[in-house]
Amino acid sequence: MTDRPLTILHTEASEGWGGQEIRVLTEAAVFIKHGHKVTIAANAGSEILKAAPAYGVPAIALPLRSKGFGAVRAMRRLLGDLKPDVVNTHSSIDSWVVALARLGFKHRPRVVRTRHISANVPRNFASRWIYRHGCDFVMTTGEAIVEQLTTDGFLPRERIASVPTGIDTDRFSPGDKRQARRALGLPEDAFIFGIVATLRSWKGHSFLLDAFAAANVPNSRLVIVGDGPQESNLKAKITELGLADRVTMAGRQSDVVPWLHAFDVFVLPSYANEGIPQAVLQAMAVDLPIISCPIGGIPECTAGLAGVTLVPPQDASSLAAAVAVAPAAAPTPGIRRARAVERHSLEGMYRAVGDFFRR
Repeated sequence: MTDRPLTILHTEASEGWGGQEIRVLTEAAVFIKHGHKVTIAANAGSEILKAAPAYGVPAIALPLRSKGFGAVRAMRRLLGDLKPDVVNTHSSIDSWVVALARLGFKHRPRVVRTRHISANVPRNFASRWIYRHGCDFVMTTGEAIVEQLTTDGFLPRERIASVPTGIDTDRFSPGDKRQARRALGLPEDAFIFGIVATLRSWKGHSFLLDAFAAANVPNSRLVIVGDGPQESNLKAKITELGLADRVTMAGRQSDVVPWLHAFDVFVLPSYANEGIPQAVLQAMAVDLPIISCPIGGIPECTAGLAGVTLVPPQDASSLAAAVAVAPAAAPTPGIRRARAVERHSLEGMYRAVGDFFRR
């Protein structure tokens, strides 16, 4: 990749918070660090717009809740003002708004569509148009999504590639477990299972609660870090299962590193929609044993790693069996962190994304 700075516009119609939004901001911040001019356009009041200043990323409020005339006109004006080399779209609505807004431009900006999740893309005329003509290249967060979009000829293989999310492996590194637990008010002598994920149904928290109750590991706790639409349902289930004194609902945390340091095992029983989850990469970098499911890019990033157990999705009994034997598992220090450092660094992501942006 050459050193000529690029002008890049990221667009994001999503108003929530999760791995996708963190990926966008993290990627933007790395490009800014390397001297590129980067701006994010998102809905007023959206979580990504609120978080952008903390990442040092310039952000503009733009109406992206629908692909109507007002949104297209505002996007055309922004494209004319910024004159970006590349527009990187991240969700359906903003992809449509950008595709329509650039029509008629004499020198229209190139568009890269990033597909973050492994949910099926409908095979209809509209989807074919937006993926084949509304953008110039498709980038995914895992090879599983590439396969999903190419195996039936929906997209030609030369127009799509995978760039897994990079993480800060200096920040996400092993730490002092006892010190972290003291700071967080967690019991120092307990065996702690932990999950860091937005509280969405498909992240599998409900199955994890069932499994944790069934496994009944002596002197164990479950720590749930994150917030989201399933919070009230999960709190009710914790009460229903009689787990109130064994489960900690920590809410959303601006810094999850101390929580990862406090865990003995990281659990993410997702059953849909995953690319390569950042939380799994972060757990790998901290060198935690992992229990998860073979969904999306999870098998891709954990293949062959000791200390990683993948169980069938939406199967509380299999998950309970994995939870039950986790405390007795032999330690395998260093292995998972080495994989994260080798394949999922911020600089590696920057080089790979930059190569695609310059095509």
